[in-house]
Amino acid sequence: MTARILVVDDIPANVRLLEVRLLAEYFEVLTASNGPDAIETCENGKVDVVLLDVMMPDMDGFEVCRRLKSDPATSHIPVVMITALDQVSDRVRGLEAGADDFLTKPVNDLQLMTRVKSLVRLKSLTDELRLRASTTRNIGIEELLSRDFATGDAKPRVLLVDERKSSVERIQKMLRNSAELDVATDPNAGFFQAAETPYECVLVSTAFTGFDALRLCSQLRSLDRTRFLPIMLLADEGEEGRILRGLELGINDYLIRPIDQHELTARLRTQVRRKRYNDQLRASVAQTIEMAVIDGLTGLHNRRYLDSHLQTLFDRAVARRRPLSVMITDLDRFKSINDTYGHDGGDDVLREFARRLRKNVRGIDLACRFGGEEFVVVMPDTDGPVAEKVAERIRAEIAQAPFAVGNDGKTIEVTVSVGVSSLLKGTDSVAALMKRADLALYEAKSGGRNRVVAKAA
Repeated sequence: MTARILVVDDIPANVRLLEVRLLAEYFEVLTASNGPDAIETCENGKVDVVLLDVMMPDMDGFEVCRRLKSDPATSHIPVVMITALDQVSDRVRGLEAGADDFLTKPVNDLQLMTRVKSLVRLKSLTDELRLRASTTRNIGIEELLSRDFATGDAKPRVLLVDERKSSVERIQKMLRNSAELDVATDPNAGFFQAAETPYECVLVSTAFTGFDALRLCSQLRSLDRTRFLPIMLLADEGEEGRILRGLELGINDYLIRPIDQHELTARLRTQVRRKRYNDQLRASVAQTIEMAVIDGLTGLHNRRYLDSHLQTLFDRAVARRRPLSVMITDLDRFKSINDTYGHDGGDDVLREFARRLRKNVRGIDLACRFGGEEFVVVMPDTDGPVAEKVAERIRAEIAQAPFAVGNDGKTIEVTVSVGVSSLLKGTDSVAALMKRADLALYEAKSGGRNRVVAKAA
């Protein structure tokens, strides 16, 4: 695991100490001696984790953290605050400033490395989602990179897996105002419960009789439905080795008993905030990609999708020596519909046409809005005569029933002209296939409309 770590401290000896430790683990290390330089480095460079000293002149670590977390361009960078302050209230203050973790000086090597490695792993997930957005700028989702997602204040639903009644009761009391807590006393039942319920975090106790809690953590990480579900380990003093193994397996955080209520709630809030951010980013990427290839009016694929996917279908048909046909449809005299009933009326007709078109083609067929009132259907494993019959069925479906326009019950007659072409044996291309369908459509329009014409060559 390699990553770029920014160490921020106004004391050079402290910087050097952390730098040596991180370099020994093959991390790349950047340094800054004050808050403004740290913020500038995060804004201008690729930083995976920030190790931030709290006690600095002019701008302390709490303020640096707040500024980083309030800027959408840097809010996704994990921040670990490091200080000589050892009160729980200080740790909680750091977490509430937006920090992802909090370590006290002198920093324990195990804690430092396990925290950093865990946060690097989580950062890589966020980076993957942001990279998907970045690499699809050509379909209009670059704005996702600067979007400030609202993670909401709703109580998270949390699962506690712990067999000790006294421990369960303490955790329930601690989280009664900050989470909806479910409890599983049996780890195997807890696994199925986590898989079947939309939890936002799972708390796993290490204190089971005859069961290794890390096995449950491993199972949760191996299941698709819980792969990104935050896991917090509740461990006892002296379990550093188990904690290290847990972090290697992919747990997100841990607490050592006796557990402080404020620290538990602050760390839980941090995990939930990050999960909600990544969930929204993932959903937005998927939604925006879908919007980029789907026509918003008709719900059919758009021309951009057709241009990229038709070649794939064509190449597959050629490689498998299978037939392939294309039809291009055009609504007759559509301009007069727009002129008479307005664009709203025209939109009603286009939506209904798309519905009827979808009804008359197969699931494997690719139906697209080509532009305006033109639509294209690509039909794999379909030869010319069959494609012509399908085109005739669609033409008849459009002509036989009037289209509703507006909300007053008015209906109008609509017809469609269709051009059909099929893959030729020997030398052929996507451009030639589409050109023949377009010429066939022109003949159908010029020959009186409401017709199907097929071009064999």
